[in-house]
Amino acid sequence: MTTLAELDHKQLIREAYRIEGITESQCRSIFLDWALSLPAEFDNRSAITQIMAHYSREPQGHPMTQVLQQGLDESIRPRRRGGWRSRSRD
Repeated sequence: MTTLAELDHKQLIREAYRIEGITESQCRSIFLDWALSLPAEFDNRSAITQIMAHYSREPQGHPMTQVLQQGLDESIRPRRRGGWRSRSRD
């Protein structure tokens, strides 16, 4: 199991929970920065699950908790790959 220090090495998630009055939009920005800085060998879904377990005592209504849950939900849904396809309408 990976440690919290490894998962949140920049302490972005930790600080988000400490900022009073933080908005969901700000949390999304912090989450994106956190996700992009996560080492490639880490499984995103597992990392989010571990982060959420650590901060489980935080209020459910906290915007970061909601953003983390959305990140977890999004990692489950399959996404269409590939670019734009143009279909001929002959």
